[in-house]
Amino acid sequence: MLVLMFAAQTVTAASTTSKIKITFVSANLTENNHVGNEWWTGGFINGKEVAEGASVTLNVKSTDTIKLRAEAQEQDKYPDDGQANASVKVSSVTKAGSNKTMTVNVVENRGRYSGNTAKWSFTFRIQKIS
Repeated sequence: MLVLMFAAQTVTAASTTSKIKITFVSANLTENNHVGNEWWTGGFINGKEVAEGASVTLNVKSTDTIKLRAEAQEQDKYPDDGQANASVKVSSVTKAGSNKTMTVNVVENRGRYSGNTAKWSFTFRIQKIS
């Protein structure tokens, strides 16, 4: 019986829950070599789209991983897309927080500028709040 109680305590301690606040801080076009001038950008946290400047608070276990995705799309008759993915281990998040920066490259797929790239920098702020 003692062994069973000890095993239950170990499992409970290993999977404590925390509140993590993630903010989609910004999406900035840092380089544009004739790819386009009309854009859509999106930030995603665990698959859910979040508006630029908005935050999401998650109740997560210390063993969980948070999935971030950044997307940029040049809007024309034949859209050009780019995306980047990142994973953040909940166990690595601190109260002081940190920024996760992701670079998204979009390559022109048609016309005389085919092969040229645009670069976007997406920033997410990740912070433990409890």
